[in-house]
Amino acid sequence: MVGGRARDTLDNSEPGVERSRQFKRVGVVCQHMPDNDLNLLDASVVPEHAHDVKEEARAFADDHIAPVAGDYFDSGDYPWEVLTAGQEAGLVAADIPAEYGGRGLDLTEMLALAEEFYRADAGIGLTLMLASFGTELLDTYGSEAQKEEYLPPVANGEKLSGLAVSEPETGSDLAGMTTAAEKVEGGYEITGEKYWVGNGVEADWLTVYAKTGDSDDRYGNYSLFIVETDRDGYEAEHIPEKMGMRASKQAHIVFDDCFVPEENLIGAEGGGFYALADFFNHGRVVVGGHGLGLAAAAIEEAWGFVHGRNAFGRNVSEFQAVQHDIADMRTEFEAARSLNWRAAEKVEAGDDAGLWAAMAKMKSTETAVDCAERGMQLHGGRSILTENRIARVYRDVRIPVIYEGASEIQRNLIYRQS
Repeated sequence: MVGGRARDTLDNSEPGVERSRQFKRVGVVCQHMPDNDLNLLDASVVPEHAHDVKEEARAFADDHIAPVAGDYFDSGDYPWEVLTAGQEAGLVAADIPAEYGGRGLDLTEMLALAEEFYRADAGIGLTLMLASFGTELLDTYGSEAQKEEYLPPVANGEKLSGLAVSEPETGSDLAGMTTAAEKVEGGYEITGEKYWVGNGVEADWLTVYAKTGDSDDRYGNYSLFIVETDRDGYEAEHIPEKMGMRASKQAHIVFDDCFVPEENLIGAEGGGFYALADFFNHGRVVVGGHGLGLAAAAIEEAWGFVHGRNAFGRNVSEFQAVQHDIADMRTEFEAARSLNWRAAEKVEAGDDAGLWAAMAKMKSTETAVDCAERGMQLHGGRSILTENRIARVYRDVRIPVIYEGASEIQRNLIYRQS
């Protein structure tokens, strides 16, 4: 209709003056009537085979995650109902191979899924993705007997898994962990502590990273074990009151001579460090997707707010400084997303995987922080109200820049592997 009125006026006006007025009027109408769905997570950079999963994840997030995100953030409760719905939809543990009951989604499909989940809510998204955490290690390095016993129950939603690596006094230094697995008759006894373990309380079994040697090769002293959480010597409690991602639960675990049989060793003794290094290359690409989803949420919130608010007799979106902030957010987001999807291809191909994974994880998660901070500034005083989505996003973005290796670690990796 706007275009129609403009054409009618132009037909009966002096060229130039009235044309300028109409073009200005059309521009103002467009500014005041924004489409809050900017389609930031469009499928143009996504491989065609991942489009269906992306659409499924978007529909699930819109129906099951976004409507309850604020409630779960406020309560800090574990989102069992959403998790069950995700399992029934085939969107949880979907990377487990089809022969063990999963869908066999590849890295790009998991990245597409992660973007959509985290755009809706990071805490619930993390819960859904942690439900099968560690199973990729078992699938890659475990025995056939281990895979047949432990993977199908996770794939069909009967059980949850997790991965225990970090420790209270050791962050990202994989070769500095002190939790030890001492060889005893028939197996190993694990002693030590693990921290920030997703599903450490809820999971039925964990993949545990523990020290099994003391040689000069500090990278060859670690191994991976399957540890059922009902074993004697396993004690876990929730880490309370996180500032962000409150719907996701992390635990502090204490192992006190926790015995595991020899058949629970994953792969060869001493191979844990190298297995984790490869695992994290894939994981960091997906964590980049966590950042992209959060950045998209921040941009959407900022866009909707500035177009819906007036100040000083004008719509806030008409101020050039505001437009420049939005422009910067959008540009950095698109740069990060292009890098992240290129990294997915590189990692899948085994082409400088460590370098590309580190760049993707660092850039995408830091872009999320930047977009959230700008979004908070554009919201003004309303930004600090916890009822607003931007406040939740602002707190959530502080977490992916840390887990699976803080940004400083990623910069070290990028420099060393360049």
